[in-house]
Amino acid sequence: MRYLLKLSGLAVVLVVLFTACNKKETKVADVEGVYEGTLNGLLTKSSDGLAESIPATTKISQTGENEIQVHCYSENFDTTFMMNYYMDDDSAFVCYTGDNFEGMYGHMLGEGHNGGMMDDMHESETEWMHHMDEEHDEGDEHFGGFDMGNHSFSYTFQMNRNDASDDLNFLGIKQ
Repeated sequence: MRYLLKLSGLAVVLVVLFTACNKKETKVADVEGVYEGTLNGLLTKSSDGLAESIPATTKISQTGENEIQVHCYSENFDTTFMMNYYMDDDSAFVCYTGDNFEGMYGHMLGEGHNGGMMDDMHESETEWMHHMDEEHDEGDEHFGGFDMGNHSFSYTFQMNRNDASDDLNFLGIKQ
């Protein structure tokens, strides 16, 4: 009888340990690095009206948990700004942070959250799904992200928020 109790107790401990070790691990994005690519858009057309792609570089630096600094530059373009990124399977999408978020979407990031931004995620939800559900209305625009499988970064720079015709599009591959 004691042997059976010890064996049962051992089985329970093993099941608990096995279950704890097999929890779904959060995928951490390796987004930091240098992305070489091109900028294109209306502002990159040549004097004869032909579309041109201008060589450009974007440096991504991790500055905090799910927060990055984006520095994109080319011959006649240079900008640096902060973004948050959110994993979504084999992609990571970016969204404004701070005053830029509030200016774009009309409310502060994290409004209505208790504790951390991702503390109340459901098991089947990705970070991106949770972000979209908690922070955005249907139709809210986003302007870029990372394709982890292709090691690429794309972003649309709005030169005039009210006129998409002069947007600049960056697409680069991680070096």
